[in-house]
Amino acid sequence: MSGPQQPELTADGKPLLSFCSNDYLGLANDAGNIEALKQALPETGLGGAASHLVCGHHEAHHQLEERLAAFTRRSSALFFSTGYMANMGVISALVGRGDTVFSDKLNHASIVDGCILSRARMRRYAHGDVATLETMLANTDGHKVVVTDGVFSMDGDVAPLRELARVCREQGALLVVDDAHGLGVLGPQGRGSVLEAGLSEEEVPVLIGTLGKAVGTSGAFVAGPEWLTEYLVQKARTYIYTTAMPPALAVATCASLDRIESDDAPREHLNQLIADFRSGAGRLGYELMPSKTPIQPIMIGDNHTALALSRALEAQGLLVTAIRPPTVPVGQARLRVTLSAAHTTDQLKQLLAALSKARHLVEETPEEALQ
Repeated sequence: MSGPQQPELTADGKPLLSFCSNDYLGLANDAGNIEALKQALPETGLGGAASHLVCGHHEAHHQLEERLAAFTRRSSALFFSTGYMANMGVISALVGRGDTVFSDKLNHASIVDGCILSRARMRRYAHGDVATLETMLANTDGHKVVVTDGVFSMDGDVAPLRELARVCREQGALLVVDDAHGLGVLGPQGRGSVLEAGLSEEEVPVLIGTLGKAVGTSGAFVAGPEWLTEYLVQKARTYIYTTAMPPALAVATCASLDRIESDDAPREHLNQLIADFRSGAGRLGYELMPSKTPIQPIMIGDNHTALALSRALEAQGLLVTAIRPPTVPVGQARLRVTLSAAHTTDQLKQLLAALSKARHLVEETPEEALQ
């Protein structure tokens, strides 16, 4: 890619209309956020220069943590450099040898790797299967942690958070929710899937989120009670042993959160695009997944057919990535369409027209699709 991230971008020198970015609110190239970054640079400098616990924890990082706690309606927050590092550090700090961690089978790779790194016993439950999880928890002694995505990145569906919170409360387990794809999009004023479900800090003690998706900047955080963040400062290795992110990015992130909180119009436009896409793609006969989020996968099944459809769309000037195993289960290759508030209604019509023109590919055998 060259140039800024936006729907109309340049890939390998070729102009394409992108429908595969996680920039759900179109804030990655927002003029106000860019200006906030520019204004911060003379005051903060560029690099983080040191780890947070040495001399890298800038006032701007502290202000962002306070802003994130307020935005998520939580007592405190701790800033991490990436979402992957947040999941690895938080999970491996909360469980260890002799403990048991329960993970949804469709959780993100960073959650799975955090569970493995923890050296705890990991048990995976079928996607969204709260009844099975409840039985597993009831038959397990000792310290128990349940980890789930809030919005699943490849299916676009939302976890059954209220049921998970109830089961964890009744079975004495700690619930951890990674709301990477819900923050900014779901809930009141974009505060995420946990608040959309009406759950408190007591019911979901550990909330993880990323800032490089709907927020449009970079970094990640964990939010929860003060005991949590104080503990993680001492125990989360991916927080302790890495250089702090550039503090100017923290300033820009605060500006982006202000925008998300104060302006519902982008979310309203995004929700209309989602409804229009589902209606249009459904009329064309494509198999969609049960998602109300900007992640709108088109289920194909066969790897070759998914690739052929992606190539056919690119030939028409659209960039929509084919997702194949091992990112998704075998036999569930798909096109992962993602919508953004930066997309126009006309651009969505362009996508639907291209899908209509390429519809024959999903009706052919894999061998025919390759030709």
